[in-house]
Amino acid sequence: MLPISRRLLPGLLSAVPTLCALLSALAMFMLFLLVQGQPVLEACALVFEGAFGSSFAWQNTLQRAAPLMFTALCVALPARTGLVIIGGEGALALGGLAAAIVPLAFPAAMPGLPGLVLMGVAGALAGGLWIGLAGWLRQARGINETIGSLLLAYIALAVFRHLVEGPLRDPASLNKPSTLPLPDHLLIGTLPGLDVHWGLVWGVLACVAAHLLVRYSTLGFTMSVTGGNVRAAKLVGLPVGRIVFIACLLGGAAAGLAGMFEVAAVHGNANTALLAGYGYSGILVAFAARQNPLAVIVCAIFIGGIESSGSLLQRRLDLPDATTLVLQGLLFTNLLACEAFTGRLAQWRLRLASPTTGAQHARI
Repeated sequence: MLPISRRLLPGLLSAVPTLCALLSALAMFMLFLLVQGQPVLEACALVFEGAFGSSFAWQNTLQRAAPLMFTALCVALPARTGLVIIGGEGALALGGLAAAIVPLAFPAAMPGLPGLVLMGVAGALAGGLWIGLAGWLRQARGINETIGSLLLAYIALAVFRHLVEGPLRDPASLNKPSTLPLPDHLLIGTLPGLDVHWGLVWGVLACVAAHLLVRYSTLGFTMSVTGGNVRAAKLVGLPVGRIVFIACLLGGAAAGLAGMFEVAAVHGNANTALLAGYGYSGILVAFAARQNPLAVIVCAIFIGGIESSGSLLQRRLDLPDATTLVLQGLLFTNLLACEAFTGRLAQWRLRLASPTTGAQHARI
């Protein structure tokens, strides 16, 4: 058996591009603040304080990290098959809407646990089938999955707003259109001693389950083969279309569960506040984690901390609450740049090691 240090080395090396992107993004963010005449060091300290500086900050960070874990899996799982899915926001919205509709279709006396299970199943099915549609369009019609999933997200948000503000609107919701409130026995409480709902625990469990799936299951192996070389996967007889659809289905189901937990644990109904951008932030989390489900847990907490620090910057330095979005944008662009650079570096090393093999690899 290999020593622990040697087994951990590949994972540590894979984190180097993310760390480089983080440091460069932080440097560019400091320059951005400096140009505006803001106290750079104080602003950076406030970002850390707003994210991890107190128990209240930690709870706010973890509250935001819970849906990010689910929506990041919506990107990470299809990425195993070579697809870039960015429509998690639509899956989250439809998942939350489906969960809010469940109590309307069943008696009010329905027990809490079966009701929550039905809401979770409904949310997972709504989100999974929506993202699965993007995978099916990619395989059956050759539609680019990135563009397709993004357009489907816009359609999902339009459907969500139409139903929430129209047929499913609670007549009592005047200034803030929403569906009927959930019964008290269908609301999810918080963790003991914390102001963080149980969605955090289920998000961590979902990431662990996804890790076990992609690392130790036959399906996970076939997903990796498909993502590594789809032509080779077809040559050995793998059902590529079905594998891609299942990966998209599982990813969308995770995003749908994020919507269900936001409805049942945070808002108590489906309303436009559900569309808080968690689906888009999940893309950044997945890329920062390099599609590793276990790393998603850490990256979701980190990105959740950045998002939760915006209000502190606004109060202390009179900066817009969206200032932290600049840092997130810089991190995302630098991650893409590091990915491109490391990919080119690997090609150069292969060509230097064996010019003939490198040329053959480039043709493949």
